Amino acid sequence: MTDILRRPDDGIADSAPSIEAAEPQKLKRSIGVVGGTLLTLSCLTPASSLFVIVPASFATLGTGTALTLVIAIVLCVGVAWCYSELGTLVPSAGGEYAMAGHTVGRFAGWLAFIQAILVVMIVPPVIALGTAQYLSPIVHIDPKLMGAIVMVAATVMGLLDLRANAWITGIFLVLEVIAAGLVAVLGFSHTHRSASVLVHPELPGGHVGGLTIVVGLAAALFITQGFSTAVYLAEEMDTPHRTVPRTVLWTLGIGSAVILIPVIAITLGAPSLDALAGGDISTMVTQWSNSAVGTFVSLCIALAIINAAIVMVIQNSRVLYSSARDKAWPEPVNRAFSNLSKRYGSPWIATLAVGIPGAALCFVDMTLLNLITGVAVTLLYACVAVAALGSRRAHHKEAKAFRMPLWPAVPIAILAVLAFVMYEQDNKALLWTGGITVVAALYWVFYLRPRPDTRWIITVPEDEKA
Repeated sequence: MTDILRRPDDGIADSAPSIEAAEPQKLKRSIGVVGGTLLTLSCLTPASSLFVIVPASFATLGTGTALTLVIAIVLCVGVAWCYSELGTLVPSAGGEYAMAGHTVGRFAGWLAFIQAILVVMIVPPVIALGTAQYLSPIVHIDPKLMGAIVMVAATVMGLLDLRANAWITGIFLVLEVIAAGLVAVLGFSHTHRSASVLVHPELPGGHVGGLTIVVGLAAALFITQGFSTAVYLAEEMDTPHRTVPRTVLWTLGIGSAVILIPVIAITLGAPSLDALAGGDISTMVTQWSNSAVGTFVSLCIALAIINAAIVMVIQNSRVLYSSARDKAWPEPVNRAFSNLSKRYGSPWIATLAVGIPGAALCFVDMTLLNLITGVAVTLLYACVAVAALGSRRAHHKEAKAFRMPLWPAVPIAILAVLAFVMYEQDNKALLWTGGITVVAALYWVFYLRPRPDTRWIITVPEDEKA
């Protein structure tokens, strides 16, 4: 494997000795479709999304939650095609920013990087904050403190070898799928309403309108968005042009089923619309069965959350590692973030830089974090769609990669839907996300753009066999 330094605007290999001399260590290709799917499913963490984020959707969408998820999943199929094509065309740990940078331009790559950083820094603590609720049968602890503890533990695990983490998270994943399956069986066996409520959404106060469904799509995209982890791991996958698309699509399909089927079961089986809007799934499980089953499900969910935090820390550290390798920061920061553990091969300083702030974010208002993440995910998908439109021009046209069907109609349709979703989002979340993006743009203008030969040089590792 060799690292080729290419300018995103012209695709020409950069042979400057000073740059190659400073080339960081390379990540090892050590995982295939099974390991990648286990890690990616764990990041999608269908059960923790189901039990931590979905209850908030029940509160605002009622029985329309399943319908909103179906729309989001259909949209995600197109997004997954974009990720598959771009992830095999540009197999880099930088994920979205590397893909956008090489197909559209360096500034587009930088904007994608900022949205990715927002997502990867906020999502783990949002998930971790749900741990205390599901550990309550055995221990009572402040949710914020418990979330911080989970983030610290996930950071320690993230320092280990990636292959070892794939199997550890795989074991946890089996337990969370069992919990989700048990909830689905119990819900369907205790139905209290007809399936018509799924397409005619209701809340305790009345019907749910179409505009409310559209607004809820941002949260639904947040719930299903973990399949993109495959492209962050592309640099560590064997034969990425085959492994990446399989991992992305298998993860989306399996993860969507694990989330959607229990959501439908809970919607139909909730004792009342008030209970559904309350979102207390553990209580519903106990009512459908007994306290022992409720405790088992709660503990499985807690493990799922811990599992998700581990994988997200792993993913997010690779993003920081890649940004440092691509010279996004002053040189001392680049050296630190690109430093790999000699024993485990993991970017250990980048891992700490993700995990420690994540623990601190557990003490920030979760509602605000959720809103900002929904906006950032929407903008990130928009960056990917724009990158997909540029994926078949110039030298990219003949490159060996997965090619999505219905191009360019798919990315154009995605952009249209995302624009409408963004228009309907909360103003506070838009201001926070927009403000951070403006500051990042200023950093680009005054620091990165004036240094095109020494900063933000997006690298693409390539397999020698290819």
